[in-house]
Amino acid sequence: MFALPHAQHQPQDAARLDEIEDDLLARRARAEHEAWLGEVEGIDLTLTFLRQKRDETQRLARITRVNLGIPSVQSVPPARRE
Repeated sequence: MFALPHAQHQPQDAARLDEIEDDLLARRARAEHEAWLGEVEGIDLTLTFLRQKRDETQRLARITRVNLGIPSVQSVPPARRE
């Protein structure tokens, strides 16, 4: 089982998160059918983290990036020796 609380996702990762959720739901159904209660609990926890991460990813995708206009560092020519 894996958890995603510290994973950083980009907006383009949303489709992958959907795939992972589908897989987890299928695994949860099997675990429930087999009465693997510990496994069900672990999958539920992972699903919670995954859904939080997807919500965060969607929220971040709506935020407009702002160009702060920070200038780049330019190289200074070496001093001339005479």
